[in-house]
Amino acid sequence: MKSILLIIATVFVAFSPSIAPAQSVEDWTEANLDSLVKLYFDLHRNPELSYQEKETSKRIADEWERVGYKVTRNFGGFGVVAILENGPGPTVMLRTDLDALPVTEATGLEYASTVKVTNEDGSKTGVMHACGHDIHMTNLVGVARYLAAYRDRWQGTLMLIGQPAEERVGGAKAMLEDGLFTKFPKPDFGLALHVAHDIPAGKVGYRAGYSLANVDSVDITVKGRGGHGSAPHTTVDPIVQAAELVVALQSIVSREVKPLEPAVITVGSIHGGTKHNIIGDECKLQLTVRSYSADVRTQLLEAIERKAKAVAISHRAPAPDLKFSEGTPSLYNDDELAGRLSSVFVQTVGEANVEQVEPVMGAEDFSLYGKAGVPILMYRLGSVSQRRLDQFKMAGQTPPSLHSAAYYPDFELTLRTGIATMTNAALNLLPRR
Repeated sequence: MKSILLIIATVFVAFSPSIAPAQSVEDWTEANLDSLVKLYFDLHRNPELSYQEKETSKRIADEWERVGYKVTRNFGGFGVVAILENGPGPTVMLRTDLDALPVTEATGLEYASTVKVTNEDGSKTGVMHACGHDIHMTNLVGVARYLAAYRDRWQGTLMLIGQPAEERVGGAKAMLEDGLFTKFPKPDFGLALHVAHDIPAGKVGYRAGYSLANVDSVDITVKGRGGHGSAPHTTVDPIVQAAELVVALQSIVSREVKPLEPAVITVGSIHGGTKHNIIGDECKLQLTVRSYSADVRTQLLEAIERKAKAVAISHRAPAPDLKFSEGTPSLYNDDELAGRLSSVFVQTVGEANVEQVEPVMGAEDFSLYGKAGVPILMYRLGSVSQRRLDQFKMAGQTPPSLHSAAYYPDFELTLRTGIATMTNAALNLLPRR
């Protein structure tokens, strides 16, 4: 009788996914890398823009559901929420973004995207995962598979987020407004990674405190009174106003903001007029505005409005139209969580492969989960091989940045590092009791 029970127990252990024989994350990733690379190629070839991630969302939801997660689809748009409960303990949220960019790929890779879409103005553009979200998704599928297979190694609740519209900084807001932290458990910790074009593959970077910036988009329509270019005295020239405004805006950061406070105002687009000898009725400007503190953010936006109105008054022109949009707050990495997980990263990839990085003025709406009261950490995942970085340096070039049509990651080493660091971080935050 004892021998029969022993045989039954042995068979149960062998076939139970929740108590599979122990295997390190690194060994598991190596054994499963081919299937993950296949997924990565498929995601890279089939990118979808913000708010259009229907098939991408379905693919990620299917992957998580297949390994045992309870999946909610189309949450806050094309968002995905996957829950795996594994006894009492903390709730840890792991997040990936889903969307791609309106960039025509120029990498020349065999698996390059050939997807094209038609813009609202009738023009066509390519679509590309130029910001590495395909790596982020593949990474979190790998992490999800491992943690589902080895439930004996952790305890608590896993919450996986597939977030749409990160590039338009609207996806996190939509999911939160749809009740992310009321319809599902509010996480005790939130974790995400982002590829970096300037950190070697195999390494990770982290920073406690401010890591990414407040970002706002500002559209300004400068108004005038059109007429013939030969008689400017009969007009109110909006292009002259716009030129004056571009210069005036630069004095906000240099003369109004405290020098120790980071701030950027960039005029990225200016359009006005139709022909050489015509003074038009208006000129349009598009700005990106970046900072870290909430006070400086408010100061910058108020100053932009003041400068725009002042220029109009000085030209006896109608008041300009200003539209503030696509804003997201700065990303603040929880100090305690950053310290805790940096030790995990060192244990995983070695001290030489973990570095403290400087804050940058880019934006990420992952910050909104932190603003909702969740301690968060977004760390940076090296994605370009040291060999390629050395080649760029020898040629006197900088490596293609994120959002570049020429950017691509060295995906195998990048995935190995991402899966190992994120999985071990989750295991640390969800310890067995």
